[in-house]
Amino acid sequence: MSAQKQTTNSQSKSATRASISESSIQPAPSRHTEMPNPEKLILDTQSAPAISERLNIFPFDWRVETPRLMEIYDSSRDPGWSPAKLPWDTLDPESFTLDQRYAIAYWFALLSVFDASGPAVFARAMIHAYETHEEDAIRKCFFSVTRDEMNHEEVCGRAITTLTPNGPLGYEPQTLLGKLARNNIEWLYHNGARYWRGYKKAVETYPMAILFSSFLFGEVASSTLFHSMYERTTIPVFKEAFKNIGRDEGRHLSFCLALLKEVLPKMSEEEKMTVTRQFRAGFIFLSGILYEPPAEFWQLPETFLPAQRLLEEHSRAAGFGILTHEERRENWRTAVVRLKTIVEPHGVKFPALPEIDVDGEDVAFDADKIVPIF
Repeated sequence: MSAQKQTTNSQSKSATRASISESSIQPAPSRHTEMPNPEKLILDTQSAPAISERLNIFPFDWRVETPRLMEIYDSSRDPGWSPAKLPWDTLDPESFTLDQRYAIAYWFALLSVFDASGPAVFARAMIHAYETHEEDAIRKCFFSVTRDEMNHEEVCGRAITTLTPNGPLGYEPQTLLGKLARNNIEWLYHNGARYWRGYKKAVETYPMAILFSSFLFGEVASSTLFHSMYERTTIPVFKEAFKNIGRDEGRHLSFCLALLKEVLPKMSEEEKMTVTRQFRAGFIFLSGILYEPPAEFWQLPETFLPAQRLLEEHSRAAGFGILTHEERRENWRTAVVRLKTIVEPHGVKFPALPEIDVDGEDVAFDADKIVPIF
């Protein structure tokens, strides 16, 4: 377009705008000339469609049926520690032999099957608590535990990557023991993936009371483990970490006990038998770190346990506080008997655990519906 035509068009548009007088502009229409009458509005309201999905986080409410849970949640708002503020600068990899490094990192990789899966497990449980419209206190407790478990996962990650950069699997071990450790870790994570598949199915199957009873088994186990690791370990950063993690796990145990005190007496006989079966499942799964992994769930090669025992010996020589086989067995038995005394007065039968000489009910084990978590 020529400059002359552009000028002409511009002048024409300006003239058109100028010809519109201000008096000809009408005010914007108003939807209401007066305030709506609520009595009239209520007659025209329509009911919202029903939320038909079985699991949906809407609608919300903030009821509290178990005040004790809210008290524990309030006390957990500030856990009082941070993994980033532990004395990691005192952990000098060069002060250990290569095999000692591999051995300690291996133990944290073993722990990560349980503790580093915690954030995902409890986050899934928290979402499920929203979907099933549990009381506000339960949702908040799951949030608190998820936060704590993220701290525990961070400890696992920092320990592994400090001692074996790019570990636990993304590096090439330089010793035979290191190669055995990595092979074991691959098998551990294979079994952890199987647990996760089973957990995802189970969490939507069982009522919250069953889930909490399963979590209770894990919290009893973890409190026992970290107390013993704290007492035995001489490596400063790990000693401090275990002290804090143990305190967290004790609080998680309080969550479970506070709720189960309310729900155990109300359970049906069928639900109580489900709890019994889940206790057996918890023992089988958690023995992977508290004792030694039973064959009912754990798919492991013949080299696994001999390699793990070698790694444990190198860890102890480095000042890392792993209990002996017999000490672990007695520790695990003590924790289990403690749990037995909690639930049996409420009519919940305890499963037989012949591996550690605990008498009880013989129950079947279903690897596809395994709930317990550390």
